[in-house]
Amino acid sequence: MAKLVVFGGTGYAGGKIAEEARSRGHEVLAVSRNAEGEGTRAGSLYDEAFLAEAAKGADVLVIAVHGQSGLLDAVPSIAQVAKDNGARIGVVGGAGSLHVAEGGPRLIDTPEFPDEYKGEAGAHVEVLEAFRKLPEDVDWFYVSPAAEFGAWAEGERTGEFRLGGDVLLTDENGGSKIGGADYAIAFVDEIDKPEHRRQRFCVAY
Repeated sequence: MAKLVVFGGTGYAGGKIAEEARSRGHEVLAVSRNAEGEGTRAGSLYDEAFLAEAAKGADVLVIAVHGQSGLLDAVPSIAQVAKDNGARIGVVGGAGSLHVAEGGPRLIDTPEFPDEYKGEAGAHVEVLEAFRKLPEDVDWFYVSPAAEFGAWAEGERTGEFRLGGDVLLTDENGGSKIGGADYAIAFVDEIDKPEHRRQRFCVAY
């Protein structure tokens, strides 16, 4: 059993990850600005004193917050706290940094990518690069969902999905989807059996 601290733990992805981890017997503390109830705590990832205190004894720090909320600037602090606790960092990422084909453009750079998502997607592109530049003694993983992912595209829990690397996974019709529960399964699987140390991977049906 591991101890997880999930920042953004009452949001869509963070909540699904917290739920999945608890179902497997892990100890989970869900942190958000307005957290209430058992197993939750109110606080901010961007408060360095709170971050250090909340992370004490953690095995995994799960970062499930918006990229545009200042996440890039917080990466050094997150890395230091993880090192101090011997913890791994798991990041809920975006799909925009995935390439549409091997050697092809990133999804965010295609004409079809919606303008309203470019700010958040661009922020997560920078966050991923910041993690890739961290020293070798910082252990992290970054999970990009499929292009269609969120409460608006919720699906049933199936336990069936595919994993990929830096290239967007699509189905036979060109669609790219993953439900929240199945994304969480893939995320917690990586915690239980690490196979992507200091790597980004993606998950889709």
